[in-house]
Amino acid sequence: MGARLHKLIHDLRSTFWLVPALLVALCVLAAFSAVGAEGAEWIPEPLLAILYQGGESGARTLLGAIATSTIGVTGTLFSITIAALTLASSQMGPRLLDNFTRDRGNQVVLGVFLGAFAYCLVVLRQVRGGEDDLFVPRLALAGAMLLAALCVALLVYYVHHMSSRINIDTVIDLVRRDFFAALDSQTQPKPDVSPLQPADIDLDWSQARPVHDPRNGYLQQLETTDLAAWALANDARIRLLVRPGDFIMAGGCVALVWPPEVEGAEKAVVEATALSARRTSGADLEYSARQLVEVAVRALSPGINDPMTAIAVLDQLASALCRVASRSFVSGVTVRDGRVVLVRPVSDYAGLVDISFDMIRQNGAGSPAVLIRILEVLTLVAELERDPERLAVLQVHADKVMADGRRCIGNASDLADLSARRGMFGAVVAHGGPARRARL
Repeated sequence: MGARLHKLIHDLRSTFWLVPALLVALCVLAAFSAVGAEGAEWIPEPLLAILYQGGESGARTLLGAIATSTIGVTGTLFSITIAALTLASSQMGPRLLDNFTRDRGNQVVLGVFLGAFAYCLVVLRQVRGGEDDLFVPRLALAGAMLLAALCVALLVYYVHHMSSRINIDTVIDLVRRDFFAALDSQTQPKPDVSPLQPADIDLDWSQARPVHDPRNGYLQQLETTDLAAWALANDARIRLLVRPGDFIMAGGCVALVWPPEVEGAEKAVVEATALSARRTSGADLEYSARQLVEVAVRALSPGINDPMTAIAVLDQLASALCRVASRSFVSGVTVRDGRVVLVRPVSDYAGLVDISFDMIRQNGAGSPAVLIRILEVLTLVAELERDPERLAVLQVHADKVMADGRRCIGNASDLADLSARRGMFGAVVAHGGPARRARL
C-alpha cells in the first residue's frame, strides 16, 4: 500500500485544483469569521474608526463590484493560461505541460481570485437593510477591500510571471531542476567499495516462477523496502524485470520468484507497485532526461529550426553528466541478513548518455553547430569524468558524431571544425584537462 499512497501524494501535488480549492475554502472561512466578529469587544476603537462607514446599499454595491470584477478577471486569467499551454504544447512538447499545471504561482493567483469572489458572496448575503434589522459587517467589508487590493497586485504579478514562464530558457531550467532531483535520488556519492551489481552475484533463476501483473499502465512507484521485507519474511528472493517508467502489459511477466512454490508473490508485487496512465518524473530518471531531449528535438524540427535552443539543452545535459562524475548509480541488489532478497533493473551511465545525446545527434545531423556543440560538451564532461568505463561510453558517442558529420556535412570548413573538436576530445580523454583550450 506504500506505493499507492506515494502515488496518491504525488498526484495531489501535481494536480492543478488542490491549492485553489484550499484558498477558496480559506476565504469562505475567513468571511464567516469576519462576519461573526462584528461588534466584538476586542476590536480596538482606532480600527473601527477607519472601517467602512456607509450604509447597507453602499455595502451591497461595493461587494457586488468586487465580486463581479474578480470573477471577470478570473475568466481572463483562464484564457491566458490556456493560450500559454497551447503555445507550450506546440513548440516545446505536450509532456512539458506538467510544469505549467504544477506551477504554484498560477495556482495561488487563481485561488485568490476565486476566493475573493466566494468571500464577497458570503459577506453579501449577511448584509441586511431596514430600520429594525440593519446589519453592515464593517470588518468583513474591510477584508473584501484588502482582498481586492491583493487581487490587483496578483494581476500584475501574473502578467509578469506568465510572460517569463513561457520563455524557452525558463522552461529548460524548470525541466533541468526536475532532472537533477531525479538524478540525485537515483545516484549516491561514490563508495569506497564498488556496490554489488546483479552480474556480480551468482544466482540461478532458471527454475524461478514468473509473476504476472493483471494491470495495465506505466510503473510509477516502486516500494523496494516492502518487497524486500516480504521476500525476507518468506525466505524467498525476487528478481524484478521492470523499473519505474516501463510500460506493463496486462498479464505480462514483471518478476521472477524463487523458490517457485512460495505463495503470495503476485500480491506482494502488486501491493509494492503503483501504475499510472502516463510516465512521470521523480523515480523515472530516463523520463526526466527525455523531457529535456524533447525540447531540443522539437527545436531542431524543420518547422521551428532553432538550433540555439538545442545547444542550451545540450549544456544542461552536460551539466547533469558532470554532476554524475563524482557519484555512482544505486545498486539494483537488496541484501537482507547477509543474503540477496531482491534484484531489480536500474539506470546506468551508458543508458543516461544514450538518452541524452542519441536523439539530438540523429535529428541535428545536418546542423554543424549542433554536432560541434555535442563534441564540446562531451569534452567538458570528459575533463571531470576520469572513470575508464565511462570515458569509453563518451568516446562511442564522439565517434557517432564524427560519423554523422562526415555523412551529412558538405562544407569542408565545417567538417574541419568538427574534426578539430574531435581531436580535442581525444586529447582530454587521454591526458585530462583543461578542456577549454584553443577555441573550446
